Amino acid sequence: MCGIVGYIGYREAYPIVIKGLKRLEYRGYDSAGIMLYEGNELKVSKTKGKVSDLEEKSKELASLKATIGMGHTRWATHGVPNDVNSHPHLSNSGKLAIIHNGIIENYEPLKKELIKRGYSFQSDTDTEVLVNLIEEVQKKENLKLGKAVQVALNQVVGAYAICVFDVQKPDEIVVARLGSPLAIGVGKDEFFIASDASPFIEYTSNAIYLEDEEMAIVRLNKGLKIRKIKDDTLVDPYIQELQMNLEQIEKGGYDHFMLKEIYEQPSVIKDTYRGRLHANEGIIQMAGVEDNLEKFLNADRILIVACGTSWHAGLVAEYVIEEFARIPVEVEYASEFRYRNPIITPKDVVIAISQSGETADTLAAIKLAKEKGAFVFGVCNVVGSSISRETHAGAYTHAGPEIGVASTKAFTTQITVLTMIALRLAKAKGTLSNSDFFRYLQELEIIPEKVQEALATNEVSKEIAAKFKDSSNCLYLGRGYNFPVALEGALKLKEISYIHAEGYPAAEMKHGPIALIDEQMPVIVIAPKQGHYDKVVSNIQEIKSRSGKIIAVVTKGDTQVKELADHVIEIPETSDALSPLITTIPLQLLSYHIAVMRDCNVDQPRNLAKSVTVE
Repeated sequence: MCGIVGYIGYREAYPIVIKGLKRLEYRGYDSAGIMLYEGNELKVSKTKGKVSDLEEKSKELASLKATIGMGHTRWATHGVPNDVNSHPHLSNSGKLAIIHNGIIENYEPLKKELIKRGYSFQSDTDTEVLVNLIEEVQKKENLKLGKAVQVALNQVVGAYAICVFDVQKPDEIVVARLGSPLAIGVGKDEFFIASDASPFIEYTSNAIYLEDEEMAIVRLNKGLKIRKIKDDTLVDPYIQELQMNLEQIEKGGYDHFMLKEIYEQPSVIKDTYRGRLHANEGIIQMAGVEDNLEKFLNADRILIVACGTSWHAGLVAEYVIEEFARIPVEVEYASEFRYRNPIITPKDVVIAISQSGETADTLAAIKLAKEKGAFVFGVCNVVGSSISRETHAGAYTHAGPEIGVASTKAFTTQITVLTMIALRLAKAKGTLSNSDFFRYLQELEIIPEKVQEALATNEVSKEIAAKFKDSSNCLYLGRGYNFPVALEGALKLKEISYIHAEGYPAAEMKHGPIALIDEQMPVIVIAPKQGHYDKVVSNIQEIKSRSGKIIAVVTKGDTQVKELADHVIEIPETSDALSPLITTIPLQLLSYHIAVMRDCNVDQPRNLAKSVTVE
């Protein structure tokens, strides 16, 4: 949930750390801080607010020639966002500094014990407890920093990615992870530490991703050593070549990352099916599916676990897998999955979906499913992420870095992968005719062109946004494949504009929500020509008779809904099963423009973080 950056080498640390924090601000932006070490002095500056506020406050540090530094951008868990609770935190002696992404669940008993031993605490954070625990272990057992960190971490319960610096060991930084991501960029005579690789991609293309329960001692001019936290065994570092580039994480002339990512969808959907979808040959080839095809075909059911937008993509997958492949599918909130004692058997296939590949709830669900003997297949976007390593097999979405907190291209690329899986299983089972199979492949191949056409609704969406930007509530209605799209559209509006919105199956409106309809209530109805069109028209008439304001997403050339709706957004026609890839586009644009007009922070909405690495 937080972003951490560290540097040790020959360059000036301050600009590297500040720039890195700006790139990681999507992970948290309640407060920020920086630590630099120069000339036997440890300098710390931290503040409530964004990295830009930190940059303003820490101007005096910018002139330092320090070549060792650490920085943190926070999403608050323990303690309100303020200057004192911001990271880095120092130990009571002032000799140790720490930055931390995660949550220490047993911090309260540890804190009480440390208070008994004479320690005092300035903040409300669990992190300050951890740094003082490390100091206590270091003093009590006369240990070097690395060993003290290891001993202390064996006493804590929770999740963490940490960087620890000791003024008595000024040539090293100790890092460790459990549950929260941590990457180490390996350069020539320098090392970079970060929550993901974006802070150091212009400096090195080589990175090590620490596994759970691993720690590394990064030494200036001496390389690094990785050890297991539990038993101190050495681990051979595996250096990966980074796949992202600098251009991918810049705005590219767009006002916001979210808008850029909305407009990237035609290309990233194509990237996601490139090399996998061969429409003319009638082939779908996905290594993770091919290598485990019998497990899918022999499954009693498929369980999909995910959170947020990924859960909505899973709902679309439920419709498409059951219709095409005729395999029972259940979609579960990952956050609830392991707490309700679910029935899981070795005959189940579990598909875990996550943009970041680091979602704590989804990782916990994966571990439970593996313990029960299920085959676990991951769908995620970030190469080398925890979910990609924890699952038995999987498929990447190839959406590229998604910086905007509100997911857009992640949703459509996840649906693309899941649809290809459904089609491949249907082909293997013979549950789709050859003609239908070819038709869907050809239609999926041209979906990027239709998404591009749907993006042409931007101006219409902007005009509608201007009329409804001051609404207090909003309903989204859809049926069949477009019920999950209604949920996703409502989530987007809530996330970035702070307007209360709810998504419903259109027929469920009569079972309660219709009581909310009046002349002030905008109702967005997803009504493409394919699917349950006549039923949706009937629902629209019910809204119209109660003076609701109707915004309809319809197939180009529609006349029936156009007569009933107050506003219409036209999209190109496609098959019912693939329509979510198109119908979601104007809803993303509508939410975006409403948020901009309400002067909301589109890329960094309040209280949210991109990667939810704590439960």
